[in-house]
Amino acid sequence: MASKPLTGTKVFLMLVAFFGVVIGVNVTMMKLAIATLPGTDVDSPYAAGLTYDREISAAHDQAARKWQVNAHIERRADGGAVIQLEARDAKGQPMTGLKFAGRLERPTDKRADLSVELGEAGTGLYRGNAAAVAPGQWDLVIEGEARGQRVFLSRNRVILN
Repeated sequence: MASKPLTGTKVFLMLVAFFGVVIGVNVTMMKLAIATLPGTDVDSPYAAGLTYDREISAAHDQAARKWQVNAHIERRADGGAVIQLEARDAKGQPMTGLKFAGRLERPTDKRADLSVELGEAGTGLYRGNAAAVAPGQWDLVIEGEARGQRVFLSRNRVILN
């Protein structure tokens, strides 16, 4: 059986085919990455930098209050989740009249974030429901307001099965 000789044209076509496949895969992966990119952690890093000192001051104020806010999240059989908070002041007394809001944030995709309004369900108890919560890792973000100003912020990683 006679083999065909390797010519310059064949080598050139093999190189073009090889680099064509590599470039094609790179372009495809780049398009998929850009299309599924959920964005940055904050919308404007510049604005976040400007508020950095204010956030540090708010964290010191929150620590000085010595509030005890315990959050519990439970995933229901229908795919939803119930978030319940118990809020107590530094003396251990239940706190009422606060406005709490919760967010379930996906660490990998900001487009999947869910907001949860937490209503007062009793003395010092706040409860809210989230519908259609996918299983996996979430960040549970709790924000508390009093007189229109944020007085509490908590962020915890939770795993929902």
